[in-house]
Amino acid sequence: MNAIEIRNLSKSFRGMYAVDNLNMTVPVGAIYGFIGENGSGKSTTEKLICGHLVPDGGEIKLFGRDYTDAGVRVRVGALIENTGCFPNSSVWDNLMMQAINLGLENRTEEINRVLEIVRMEDSAKIKFKSCSLGMKQRIGIAMALLGSPLLLILDEPINGLDTDGMRIMREILVDITQKYGCTVLISSHILGELEKIATHYGIIRQGKMICEISAKDMDSRAQVFVSLKTKDMNGAKSLLKAKYGAVKEEEGYLRVYDVDDTESIVEYLLQNGHVVSEIKKNKIGLEEYYIELMSKKEDE
Repeated sequence: MNAIEIRNLSKSFRGMYAVDNLNMTVPVGAIYGFIGENGSGKSTTEKLICGHLVPDGGEIKLFGRDYTDAGVRVRVGALIENTGCFPNSSVWDNLMMQAINLGLENRTEEINRVLEIVRMEDSAKIKFKSCSLGMKQRIGIAMALLGSPLLLILDEPINGLDTDGMRIMREILVDITQKYGCTVLISSHILGELEKIATHYGIIRQGKMICEISAKDMDSRAQVFVSLKTKDMNGAKSLLKAKYGAVKEEEGYLRVYDVDDTESIVEYLLQNGHVVSEIKKNKIGLEEYYIELMSKKEDE
């Protein structure tokens, strides 16, 4: 069973399609990275899944049931755009108001549970307005986790966070899926961070899904290359192109593609008077995969 199945979903505003016959599949237990440029339709899709917008056409199923089914709607938590908290109320009071709004029983235990998940047990008495951006994002996730949802939808939760904030957020999202069995749909522009946790990806452009792929499949297809530095980069580049063909200079390194034998490259350059000062093996990452995919679509 899939957590989300979308078929031919469409939504227009004033005659312009924000989502255009979109197809999307999110497996149960996945951390699904939803990727696309600004205005590509990510937030609109998430709002449609959450029932905040009414689609023009198409089908949305959650755990095999229609997304309007009350029994499945209560198992969806979301953080889209902002947390909706009262700035002068404490973290605890904001969570309590949401727990009451949801009609939850054992509210104190439930609030303690979600505060522990987001690493904020010691911050319950702090006023929301005094919290850092990272704390506010975690509070939003805590509110979305009230009631133990099976599906969590997050719109750009790591944007604007510092390095430590992003690390904590990564740990929380992995815990949510591995320890609590929750499926996570997360959109983000920070592809390097998304790559560290996502199990599946969906890439959207102009309201259309152009690629869905698992992290495992993307890794198996990723082009390998060797990165290196020498004193004479231009001379080394000419030599390497003559022998290996695909060679580029990127970010201060020479990249030799479809090769992973570092010893033969070092030996070849040394025989031709070039000493290698730094060399390492790499694979094309998510960001480069995304850029390459976008470039191909522009050329079509």
